[in-house]
Amino acid sequence: MPPSPIDWSTWHGEMLATLMFVVRDGQVLLIEKKRGLGAGKINGPGGKIELGETPLQAAIRETEEELCITPHAPRKLGELWFAMSNHPDILCHVFRAVTFTGTPTETEEATPLWAALDAIPYQRMWADDRHWLPMLLSQEPFLGRFVFDDETMLWSDIQPGCGWSD
Repeated sequence: MPPSPIDWSTWHGEMLATLMFVVRDGQVLLIEKKRGLGAGKINGPGGKIELGETPLQAAIRETEEELCITPHAPRKLGELWFAMSNHPDILCHVFRAVTFTGTPTETEEATPLWAALDAIPYQRMWADDRHWLPMLLSQEPFLGRFVFDDETMLWSDIQPGCGWSD
């Protein structure tokens, strides 16, 4: 792998965000995003962390807003660091849950989509997802660092085995 074009030792995410993935019965709950960054792509529910929120609180709130469900006992499994060419750099906390209350419901922000674990639509997702989502699905903690020019991934690095406190 070529050296990173970013000095990650001094990098910091300007935008703090979350993603939540509910995994059960051999499927993962995804969304088709309707607006904002990544509109039209498949991803997990999530979004910006608001002032005063913890990453966990934000992940639950965003999932409630986007899908009308409340995930139970989510576990943080990863962080994604994105150096972006045309957006603020993003530090994203990634969570996994296995239970929830409510019924996944389409909202103004997202359409719910259950995908079999062996049929995840990576071709409709951000290019980085295929590198770290299998780790999340197998409950392996990770740190992913990525450099994007618009929607094109220029560089990536995944470090397994990181431990998270929240």
